[in-house]
Amino acid sequence: MSQVTTRDNLSDIGIHGVTAHFNLPPAALYEHALRLGEGHISAGGPLLVVTSPHTGRSPKDRFIVEDDTTRERVWWGGFNTPISSEVFEHLLAKMQAYLEGKEVFVQDLFAGTDPEYRLPVRMITEMAYHSLFVRNMFVRPTEQELREHAPEFTVINLPGFKADPATDGTRSETFILVNFTRKMILIGGTKYAGENKKGIFGVMNFLLPDRGVMPMHCSANVGKDGDVALFFGLSGTGKTTLSADPERALIGDDEHGWSDRGVFNFEGGCYAKVIHLSAEAEPAIYRTTHTFGTVLENVVMRPDHSIDLNDGSLTENTRSAYPIDQIDNIVPEGYAGHPRNVVFLTADAFGVLPPISRLTREQMMYQFISGYTAKIPGTEQGVVEPSATFSTCFGAPFMPRHPGEYAALLAKRVEETGARVWLVNTGWTGGKYGEGQRMSIRHTRALLRAALSGELDHVEFVTEEFFGLEIPTAVPGVPSEVLNPRGTWADPEAYARTARNLAGMFRENFKRFESGVDPKVTASMPQH
Repeated sequence: MSQVTTRDNLSDIGIHGVTAHFNLPPAALYEHALRLGEGHISAGGPLLVVTSPHTGRSPKDRFIVEDDTTRERVWWGGFNTPISSEVFEHLLAKMQAYLEGKEVFVQDLFAGTDPEYRLPVRMITEMAYHSLFVRNMFVRPTEQELREHAPEFTVINLPGFKADPATDGTRSETFILVNFTRKMILIGGTKYAGENKKGIFGVMNFLLPDRGVMPMHCSANVGKDGDVALFFGLSGTGKTTLSADPERALIGDDEHGWSDRGVFNFEGGCYAKVIHLSAEAEPAIYRTTHTFGTVLENVVMRPDHSIDLNDGSLTENTRSAYPIDQIDNIVPEGYAGHPRNVVFLTADAFGVLPPISRLTREQMMYQFISGYTAKIPGTEQGVVEPSATFSTCFGAPFMPRHPGEYAALLAKRVEETGARVWLVNTGWTGGKYGEGQRMSIRHTRALLRAALSGELDHVEFVTEEFFGLEIPTAVPGVPSEVLNPRGTWADPEAYARTARNLAGMFRENFKRFESGVDPKVTASMPQH
């Protein structure tokens, strides 16, 4: 499967005079990464790399080329910033010149496990570590598929190439430029490998709705009787933890599509956050941090090459990138049937939202477009009080189209399949952060079991007054007094004030979406 060549096999995209290493396996990529000084081997075998100064994505440096392909189809504003074709071509020419006489590593892969909808991609990287990362994260072709592989999108990622904002039209030395007409992504000025993964995720999110596929930033698993569940949620809401259920097989942990055929993973690997990871709480992911083939990003390594997963001195965003088959209890095909349940996870630090509630069609679209969770003190520099965070479709930086398009497509899928939709609060109860307490993970798991098993189809629900949410009155294994948040507060008036305040934040946030959604969805917003 591997090939090394000095010929201009990349000449069709203007790359000449390079030494190109094609589709190298992990062991060979380790050798190159060590030779080039990109990282070290830590205890157990992972390749450990440090990506500073960039230890996370650079969403403000991401641009989409505005042309006839995108002008009327991209929802401009926010994270979708336009850039001209001239700027793209100018930077591409500079990158092509920069590469002459250098080495590159090429991986031919797929985004998407369903052959009907997968996207053949070519990843051209300056760093061997990036080549191992994308090989882990995307779907690896068979020998036969590799012989027939014809890239439909190409990524060129050169961390050593930095833009000059004064002359190149970028915001900084770092850039991520997406060109849907040229079917290319240019990345420069950052070692952080997550830009490769999320760049193609954004491409899938733009292309697939035209084929009737709902692209989703969610995890997915399936029970023994084939019942699929989706888990949407932002960082800190419990998406990875709650979808990693020993009684259910994992389809994928981050990016999926929902087609006429069912749910399929976009990826062939996982990119898990590992700060404070323990063998007791997350044994499967923990094992990957001591396994050959894994890429560890920004994890602190001791002098004896053992790793310290509790040390966040480089960043709290420490990561393990590994092929999904490194963990047990997975769906090896990467796809399954239609979901019976869709779960929106939120960590409400204001203690207002119920631990579980059932959503109507309009409420589902409203909550999906809102994408609410909350930050708490300590999660980011300068955060001293709980603060509301809204990330459209639970993945705003990766959604090129208007949120209303994605919400309508999700609603269509839910209506066609009869899936139930739940809002689950893994945040606070009995008061806001600092006054109440965090939801019991034991209670949350019991609530999810009851929802996924269908037990909640047979209990009585009452309607909560501020958001109009339907709350079950009884759930096996959960004290009834915790189900309605008002009753958990010592001061009902303080609860009402806080609930009205949060409802106001929802309404203010939603103003920018109203022109692109069904008025019935807008009417479902909290009215108090």
